[in-house]
Amino acid sequence: MRDSFTVHDLPLSERPRERLFKLGSEALSAQEVLALILGRGIKDESVMVISQKLLSRFGSLKGVANASLEELTQTKGIGTAKAAQIKAALELSKRLEADVNEKPKQMLKSPEDVAAVMRSKLKGKKKEHFWVICLDTRNRLINCKPVSIGSLDTSIVHPREVFKEAVSSSAASVIFVHNHPSGDP
Repeated sequence: MRDSFTVHDLPLSERPRERLFKLGSEALSAQEVLALILGRGIKDESVMVISQKLLSRFGSLKGVANASLEELTQTKGIGTAKAAQIKAALELSKRLEADVNEKPKQMLKSPEDVAAVMRSKLKGKKKEHFWVICLDTRNRLINCKPVSIGSLDTSIVHPREVFKEAVSSSAASVIFVHNHPSGDP
């Protein structure tokens, strides 16, 4: 019989990974996010306990992010590999924030602007590709994603897939783009 509590002892609906899939990452506590980054605990302590100890020791996720590798490894269950995982995940978050804050969104005002964005994505493709470009209320690029890859001369697109991208991006407007592998306009 085990003396320690593990994530597998939780009901399925309360496990961090399952909660993420069902409710989205925003619904997770800081402890659950750390637990997912760490993956597993050690023999005597579950990943949830280790995550809580990190948060208690450093005060918050920001405190964990500001801790050195050496400070992180002073917590039982956090070796160099897990400390590196934590630092890398938090660094990824910092870089994402920097990308969002530093790069102005590209405004698409004309067909030429759209062509400039899409040319490199579609050049040389041997099949028809159908893309959706999502724009905000000022016609600034939110994202552009492929929706369908067809054959040499056809690309079948279901409206559900197009709307899914637009809704998930909170787009105010969309532009549809497809290529002609034959080179014909």
